[in-house]
Amino acid sequence: MADTFNYRIDHHGSLVRPAELVAARAAGDPQARAAAERRAVEEAVVFQRRLRSTVVTDGDFPREDFRGAVLDAVTGFRRTGEVGADGLAGWVAESLPKANGPLLADAAERLTALTVIAPKVSLPSPAYLAATTYRPGLGVSSARELGEALAEIIQAEIELLVARGVRLIQLNNPLLLGQLATDPADPGALPFEDALAVEALAVRLDTRPEGVRIGLAPGLAAPGAVDRARAERLYGAVPADRWILPFDQGTDAELDLVRALPEDRDVCLGVVDATVPALEDIDTVMARIDAAGEFKDLEDAAVSPSRGFADVASRPLLTTQEQRKKLVLVETVARYVWGNEF
Repeated sequence: MADTFNYRIDHHGSLVRPAELVAARAAGDPQARAAAERRAVEEAVVFQRRLRSTVVTDGDFPREDFRGAVLDAVTGFRRTGEVGADGLAGWVAESLPKANGPLLADAAERLTALTVIAPKVSLPSPAYLAATTYRPGLGVSSARELGEALAEIIQAEIELLVARGVRLIQLNNPLLLGQLATDPADPGALPFEDALAVEALAVRLDTRPEGVRIGLAPGLAAPGAVDRARAERLYGAVPADRWILPFDQGTDAELDLVRALPEDRDVCLGVVDATVPALEDIDTVMARIDAAGEFKDLEDAAVSPSRGFADVASRPLLTTQEQRKKLVLVETVARYVWGNEF
């Protein structure tokens, strides 16, 4: 995949919200908030380009959490008032969703005007939303039906994003890696095989314009041990171009996730831990990448932090300065691996 280098230095999309934006949201003035969001996104673009990132996002600044691209833009969902241990507000589906217009395509077009490179857009995966919002008896017959309806919306959005110049799109499903364990975790309301079918619907494109990558981030951490057959089933059933995998702990399971990946798929290795301030030892990181290179062509690879820095706006994992140091380290690692091809 000769154009993988275009996206060598990656990140998941969400960034720590600046203090000015947090204050504007707390003030409750919609116009002031919108203005603060615009300024914050403009500054985030400059920040990412100075770091020589090969992707640019809006930091998820206009959204409450990583699901907002869908939940804020479709009908059929209701907030429950509950908050999970992960800080995510509870939502349930009361009817099949319908989109009221583009989800992120308009925002991506504005982002494109701020940068010389095509922006990256992140979306929650339809299988994840179905697994976490379906409740029996609330107007939707099954989690599979809900997932398929969401997949149609997200697939249409992907086509629109590509038509408007977006070349890297990432879907996020934090539940899937738990399903690859030798003792699989609770899949939520959507069983593993149904989840694969739903994700496959979302990422299908009849044609892939040159340079387009549709990626899937299947979880935040590798399981203790990987069921190889289930991993191969995941990669084989979902035709994502790029798999964004955690690779920051140095475990055998992390290597197994890469080892099971088909040769024709890109991999983005999450080589620095986005949850702790301490910086990784670069020799340790390079040794892990070398180990992956024993069975994966690193020309089809990229590097990133292990996850988003603020997938929930109100719960940043690091400070702004700590985040910057982590992103600088990712760039440094990329240059150690691939030289100055950027």
